[in-house]
Amino acid sequence: MLRSPMAALWRNREFVLLQLGQLLSSAGTSSTTIAYPLLALALTHSPAKAGIISFARLIPYALFGLVAGLAADRWNRKRLMIAADAVRAAAVGALAAAILLGYAEFWQIPVVAFVEGTGAMLFWSSYAGGLRAIVAAGELPAAVGAQRAREATVNLAGPPFGGALFGLGRSIPFVFDAASYLASILSLAALRTPFQETRELDRSRLRSELAAGFRFLWRHRFIRTTAILYGLGNFILPGVFLIVIVVGRRQGLSGGEIGGLFAIFGAVLLLGSLLSPLFRRTFSTRAIILLEVWAGLGIAAFLAWPSVYVLMATVLTQALVLTSTDSVVVGYRVAMTPDRLLGRVETVRSTISRLIEPLGPLTAGVLLTVGSARTTIAFFVAFAVVLAVWATLSPAIRNAPTLGDTQLEGS
Repeated sequence: MLRSPMAALWRNREFVLLQLGQLLSSAGTSSTTIAYPLLALALTHSPAKAGIISFARLIPYALFGLVAGLAADRWNRKRLMIAADAVRAAAVGALAAAILLGYAEFWQIPVVAFVEGTGAMLFWSSYAGGLRAIVAAGELPAAVGAQRAREATVNLAGPPFGGALFGLGRSIPFVFDAASYLASILSLAALRTPFQETRELDRSRLRSELAAGFRFLWRHRFIRTTAILYGLGNFILPGVFLIVIVVGRRQGLSGGEIGGLFAIFGAVLLLGSLLSPLFRRTFSTRAIILLEVWAGLGIAAFLAWPSVYVLMATVLTQALVLTSTDSVVVGYRVAMTPDRLLGRVETVRSTISRLIEPLGPLTAGVLLTVGSARTTIAFFVAFAVVLAVWATLSPAIRNAPTLGDTQLEGS
């Protein structure tokens, strides 16, 4: 009897161990995602400075992504991931200690956020190779779907938990985050499978190696187009999330209540991940992508009814589709990419797709400081309209590979 890809995954010891470690690590990261801006607002009362924190946490993907991909293809990926977790644990732990001892100042927060973001970028540059090493090619779309389900579960509990911990003590979310990285280190150390194929020492020049990853991505029109499309799209959601936090505070919500709004978002993400297999069977790849980009226009409802509850509710329709989009796009890309290029291709893609992401919360913070929440949302709505029209008219997305192509080419 043939086993379903999902059943095979949960019988895979290495996959389960990896996901367990990342469940704990992601829980810590999710709790500080809301704690960082809350801490900045508590110390400075400035939305613009809260935006700087999110900018500092995201900008390493644009600055160091290519170098991290090269490192992932040259060196031991598992050791790189463990080192990245160790650095993040130390940085976040130091911030927690400063807060606890009463020495916390604003400048420390973006510095720690930058170090944590750099570690995350290095970790995830190696992660795709690790996932490919422990999962059969035909099971990669299901593996990505399971990973998104895990992330959705964390997003369900992490923000309200982080907000509640922040209410108990400003240092507590950061203590929890540091401990979660230690749990990730233990899970990685327990894995037996090498995270890369046997390689010969590559003595080619760094520029040539990076160019090889870029050429591979650029030759594949669908991979190239989705990298650029989601790179521009990544500008919107982090900005909207900062608007939710700032508007929520202005409308009298506590940190725990704001976290509760993000928990609802996580619940819908989880529901979307459960529906992802059905979506993949029912809809084409193009239909799934268009569902996501057009659903993003729902935030326009805030212009008529400027309530933080309305704003978060409008994001939920898009959240329902996010995991399905990731499972088909990421699954196809990882299955198509040769192992020797995987780190470089992933970080070229990440550099493109996250090039302007840090500007989302930074722009939102500045606009909220100099203007109104409605004006800020109107700017993001206009941006979303342009992306939705482009995705609809794009030949690469109109001729997107089917899920059968994904599994066939990855085998």
